[in-house]
Amino acid sequence: MALTADAKEELSHLEVTRPSARKAEASAMLRFAGGLHLVGGQVVVEAELDSAAVARRLHGIIAEMYGHRAELAVLAPSGIRRSTRYIVRVEREGGMLARQTGLLDARGRPVRGMPPAVVGGAAVDAEAAWRGAFLARGSLTEPGRSAALELFCPGPEVALAMVGAARRLGVAAKAREARGGDRVVLRDGDAISALLTRMGAHRTVLTWEEHRTRREVRATAHRLANFDDANLRRSARAAVAAGQRVQRALEILGDEVPEHLLSAGRLRLENRQASLEELGRLADPPLTKDAVAGRIRRLLAMADKRAEELGVPGTEEVVDEDQLPPSPDGRH
Repeated sequence: MALTADAKEELSHLEVTRPSARKAEASAMLRFAGGLHLVGGQVVVEAELDSAAVARRLHGIIAEMYGHRAELAVLAPSGIRRSTRYIVRVEREGGMLARQTGLLDARGRPVRGMPPAVVGGAAVDAEAAWRGAFLARGSLTEPGRSAALELFCPGPEVALAMVGAARRLGVAAKAREARGGDRVVLRDGDAISALLTRMGAHRTVLTWEEHRTRREVRATAHRLANFDDANLRRSARAAVAAGQRVQRALEILGDEVPEHLLSAGRLRLENRQASLEELGRLADPPLTKDAVAGRIRRLLAMADKRAEELGVPGTEEVVDEDQLPPSPDGRH
């Protein structure tokens, strides 16, 4: 989760001056990490976060943009809570803050989705909403087969609203239900980079792209290595089969083999797994691989023609699959 922590640390220090964007960010943070409680008939707004820097950011926006005093509390790890959590709580003016941030409507009823000001705001407000949601309940995994940017949403209406906000930013995201919860997921590497950029996590984008490039280079190298290995296996398999055919050819032709074809055939029998290029270097004088291939091809053709005249098995019929090296797919 190092990338998640790095991204949240960077975003928690991002300077935002536009009032509507700061409010959209706070609304998203409270919607994703917050909860409404009734204490003595009074509405209390509470947000639980996993970063001290994020908690301080929310605390500052509540004070500067809404003029309310919030309390900060720290919950140490205990029981099923494995990490330190940070609580931002507004008690005395919680009901007013809840209406201002869209947690409650004008009649005091809880809002199930995102506030209208966030859903219908400008692109910069959609960016801020995604930034706030990610700071509250987002995660970013390493580039690779399981790479993803995810939001853990408080309900399906919120998930659909965030998919729409991403669409307004030109980024495709999907809402899905997984492990008993609603999520918004991005798995395409370019989409993840684009959304991180729109949120303002520029350093994280550079790190993400560096890891992504390194992984792609590694994957390409593995593919090439596997390709080379498969080619070597095919070459070795073909060479051993050619050796069996050459041995049969020399048996069929006996003393009728021309000297230059005989020397090529002996080279193959003495070096059964060598490539044609290697056989050419071993020849005296050295030959090109095409010359070696041509001589062996003529030797086999001459032997097969003679075998047909004699009515005996030709060179192809004596190839023993059990004696060949494994094929690239592991089968004989």
